[in-house]
Amino acid sequence: MKPIQPVRGTADLMPKQKSQMNFVIKKANMISNRYGFQEMETPIFEFTEVFSRPLGESSDVVAKETYSFLDRGGAGITLRPEGTASVMRALISNGLTQSLPQKFFYSGPMFRYERPQKGRMRQFNQIGCEFIGSLNPLADAEIIGCAYDILSELGILEKCTLYINSLGDAESRDNYRSSLISYLLEYKDSLSSDSQRRLLVNPLRILDSKAKEDLEIVQNAPKLFGFLTQKAKKHFDRVIEMLEKAEINWQLDEKLVRGLDYYSHTTFEFVTDALGSQGTVLGGGRYNGLSSILGGPKIGAVGFAAGVERLALLIEKTEDFKYDVALIIVDDIAETYAFTLARKLRSIGLRVDIPMANQIGKKLKRASSIGCSISFIVGETEINSGLIQLKIMASGEQKQIKKSEVLSFSKQYFNVNTKEIQ
Repeated sequence: MKPIQPVRGTADLMPKQKSQMNFVIKKANMISNRYGFQEMETPIFEFTEVFSRPLGESSDVVAKETYSFLDRGGAGITLRPEGTASVMRALISNGLTQSLPQKFFYSGPMFRYERPQKGRMRQFNQIGCEFIGSLNPLADAEIIGCAYDILSELGILEKCTLYINSLGDAESRDNYRSSLISYLLEYKDSLSSDSQRRLLVNPLRILDSKAKEDLEIVQNAPKLFGFLTQKAKKHFDRVIEMLEKAEINWQLDEKLVRGLDYYSHTTFEFVTDALGSQGTVLGGGRYNGLSSILGGPKIGAVGFAAGVERLALLIEKTEDFKYDVALIIVDDIAETYAFTLARKLRSIGLRVDIPMANQIGKKLKRASSIGCSISFIVGETEINSGLIQLKIMASGEQKQIKKSEVLSFSKQYFNVNTKEIQ
């Protein structure tokens, strides 16, 4: 019978990859917590309108990329394709719009029906931070600073370039959209089919097109930056001033846009050339209009999200899983003692393995291969005499230790602080 394979676009996260991803999430949570972002979690699936309202029924994400279905009660349900809309919905649902600002960190799986490629899967994991309830440019700088520090802590900042642009306010975008449409209409027949469809519905998305036929046309398109109102320009200048004072390096990218109306002002991406064509590892920006679309009040908000798998691919060095102690059982009589001793050692925070091979030599070989620092060798003789054989794996040194002192010796050897563990 043919073995069953995982669904296309999904992946089994085996221990080493899972360890890398946990490392990314742990570091991101730790750094964001320094900025006051508290961890929260939303359901993996939401009512479809949580995403269709802000993204638009005709958007690429809703039309082509979401996993949507009707549940048994006939309600439209969608597996979340991104985290921001869910976080904002949760803020409104839990009555937190009167207790602003709120700062959230989240992590978890997202789902998009896309063509799988390196660092991009149909089920993938994201981390994200959302700063909700402030229109101050300082909030933009805080979000970018947090993202910058996370990448630095992960050791991958040097592989990334920070690109920033301003989408301006509503007046800026309205003026720009009219100019952009006028320009693109001259080349309508030369645009890709996707861009022709977007032209009157969502023209800003054309600026981000990767289609060859669009690239040259877009290159000479008018730039949104030239249409910023004085208010929008002031907001951008304040953000940049703070970043430069903090020695956060950045580059202007006037083609960096978000095609949805609820985005405004600052938008940014950290991009690398180490992952092929899929270079963006973290992206974010300001989305002041999202709350009102989801039925809440108009609220200033800014945030970012990053793919955990992509970040994990950039990490050069991760620690392999290693045990601390091996209990080498000489005979069946010692199994019960070894089991209870292992539990005591684990209770003080040590990683303990009881090798299951048939021969002592093979058991010791496994203890060495899984990184054990010490091994305790126990059998009926050791139990009756009260003296356990101790082997230091690195040096091969072997000596006897009193059975009553095994726990205290282990605490001292591994410098275990039991108060911290508890």
